[in-house]
Amino acid sequence: MLEWMLRQVMAARGIRSGAELARLLEEKAGYRLSAPSISALLGGQPKQMKADTLDALCTALECTPSELWAHTPTPPRRVKGA
Repeated sequence: MLEWMLRQVMAARGIRSGAELARLLEEKAGYRLSAPSISALLGGQPKQMKADTLDALCTALECTPSELWAHTPTPPRRVKGA
């Protein structure tokens, strides 16, 4: 299972709002995200993400993808009849 850690990464860097994140993305990565897109990233785990967006987040927040996503292995599912 993957857990989206954007809010925790932001908090560790003193970033408290989506507006601050948007400003950092533009200043440090030259990347612009709309307010609804920022809100969606902050509102929960994304179902999909462009590589460019992930790269910009890592550049702006000075982090790696593994800091934005925490992985916990999912136990294997048993197949009925096996």
